[in-house]
Amino acid sequence: MVRVGVPAWVSSGFLAGFPSEVALVQIGPEPIGEIEIDFWVAPISAREATQVFPHLRGVRVVQSLYAGVDWLQPLLPPGITLCDGQGMHNIPTAEWVIAAILNSLKYFSLYGALQRARDWRGRNKAEEHYRAIHRTTQINFPPVLQEELYGKRVMIIGYGSIGRSIEARLLPFGAEIIRVARTSRSGVEPVERLLDLLPEADIVVLIVPQTPETTGMIGAREFARMKQGALLVNAARGPVVDTAALLAALEKGWIRAALDVTDPEPLPADHPLWSVPNVFITPHVAASSPMLLPRAMAFAATQVARYLTGEPLQNVVTGSY
Repeated sequence: MVRVGVPAWVSSGFLAGFPSEVALVQIGPEPIGEIEIDFWVAPISAREATQVFPHLRGVRVVQSLYAGVDWLQPLLPPGITLCDGQGMHNIPTAEWVIAAILNSLKYFSLYGALQRARDWRGRNKAEEHYRAIHRTTQINFPPVLQEELYGKRVMIIGYGSIGRSIEARLLPFGAEIIRVARTSRSGVEPVERLLDLLPEADIVVLIVPQTPETTGMIGAREFARMKQGALLVNAARGPVVDTAALLAALEKGWIRAALDVTDPEPLPADHPLWSVPNVFITPHVAASSPMLLPRAMAFAATQVARYLTGEPLQNVVTGSY
């Protein structure tokens, strides 16, 4: 009988979809002794996975519950098939990206501060913010109290399943899309053209995995090619962006940013990113919603069924991703 290891904290209701022919082995975060399994549904915590894996024997397939597997790959010796969670996070991550863009363009952080201060007339600061970030001395009438997403050119770097989900939510707003991926295809530009394409983008969305190739891919050169006032949205991994270069670009008012991930992470309380101008930060929450676990376990159950019948597994990781 095929033995499938699952985290002990997953309640039985989420395990109902697994084939009845398998033996489910619930594994706690601090196991004792050896545990024989064939298929491991890895926990979402890198710390827990690191503690559990040395106790496992006979593992042939590992299913990640995350799209990114850079934290899991170092644990696994050659010969084990690793499958990522591509597709599981499309909805919440894409929604976070849209919300982060709108938060920046609609100046919600500014208006939230005015609400807490009970300051209605302070809305005039929005015009000052607009002129500062776009380096214009023009005084508008009526005053600029927000910006529109309509007509903005949005570059999606990492045009995979999440990138396509982001695009699907941007198009109804009337945004134009520039698609960038590791390899070119019809309608998708290769990442080698990034420096040429950056000046065209009003908004740059990062949704790439962390690999040796993507680490530091947005640095001083790339920031220098961005438009004055462009918005950088990082929903990928913190190390994809050079933090020192990001700080410099923010401090001089060249760009603005919305970040769900940072480098380092967690971001220390005394880190300058917290207080630098024109940045909005959330603590790595973009993929987390009440629907994540049921969606993830349903996919894992489907993968186990494929394994049982000898069908090809989905989302098999080859190379660095």
